[in-house]
Amino acid sequence: MVAAFPRRHRNDLAKSVVVSAAEEMIRHLRLQIAKLRREQYGHSAERHARLIEQLEMQLEDLETDLEQDRAKADAIVASKTTVAAFERRRPARKPFPEHLPRERVVVEAPTNCTCCGSARIVKMGEE
Repeated sequence: MVAAFPRRHRNDLAKSVVVSAAEEMIRHLRLQIAKLRREQYGHSAERHARLIEQLEMQLEDLETDLEQDRAKADAIVASKTTVAAFERRRPARKPFPEHLPRERVVVEAPTNCTCCGSARIVKMGEE
């Protein structure tokens, strides 16, 4: 399916997939952090506190990576130049000159098979 798109559309599609995957991961981590904060005041609060800290660090890393990816994608899109499309001209066959003689040659089909010598020759599709 991707091969059907022109190269610039494939590049834009790949960039948007990377950015949307990072955004989805950020949403997921934020949801996990919120859930763990609700559970923080339970019987295993220390474990949850460490887990929340790790997830917050991972979230910060992903957010900075996302910003860098967006900046790179914007720079790539800005550096591209668009060229108007064109359609190639097909070579046109010139008409046969009128001053040259025309001669029609009709070649008769053989009555016998040239390979085996059989007299039974039929048109293809008729048997």
